[in-house]
Amino acid sequence: MTHAQPLPPRIRLPGVRAPKPLLPPEAEVRMSGRQRELLDELEQLVANDKLADLTMSEIAAQMNCSLRTLYGISPTKEELVLTVVDRRLHRIGRKSIAALDESLQPLDSLRAYLQAVNEAVQPTTVAFSRDFAGLPGAKRLLDSHEAYVMAVTQGLLDRAMAAGQIPEVDTAAVAHVLGGLGREFARPDLVETTAASPKVTADALTEIMIRGLETS
Repeated sequence: MTHAQPLPPRIRLPGVRAPKPLLPPEAEVRMSGRQRELLDELEQLVANDKLADLTMSEIAAQMNCSLRTLYGISPTKEELVLTVVDRRLHRIGRKSIAALDESLQPLDSLRAYLQAVNEAVQPTTVAFSRDFAGLPGAKRLLDSHEAYVMAVTQGLLDRAMAAGQIPEVDTAAVAHVLGGLGREFARPDLVETTAASPKVTADALTEIMIRGLETS
């Protein structure tokens, strides 16, 4: 009989709270199993830029479900897109936080977190970025998730400073830059001009900045 290995202790960041989800957990629990499956499938459509130009009827046909089932998730196509994107960002955020092992050096934790967070901007295309940016509520949604990323980043920078891995700096200011790199390079105008993908570009600049902060 094998025994499961104990999970490593997770880093705790008091006072840091994830943004409130557009689809409350209790509302998702009340949904049918098919509706929850649809939410997972719709995340893939968003990631592959196959949702922006579809009507609700076309989405229902592609998902092989009824319009009633789809409208049971969101009353409009715009709200549906926002809900699916928000759900995906929350899932990536939980995965990123779960990866933070307290046994890691603070800067290694910061690297791991930011690399995981930058995954959030990787799959979407220029076309989707433009379409999503035009949705009412899209900026507010992205701002709330970015603020959370910056708060986590500041907490990890504070740990690194306390451990002597970085000098005394304004961690709020540094977190504002580091936490915003992924979204910055996902901007449609920058996606078209940079040589690499948003994630690769953000990861490379993150590493340059972290190395620049490290004490000798």
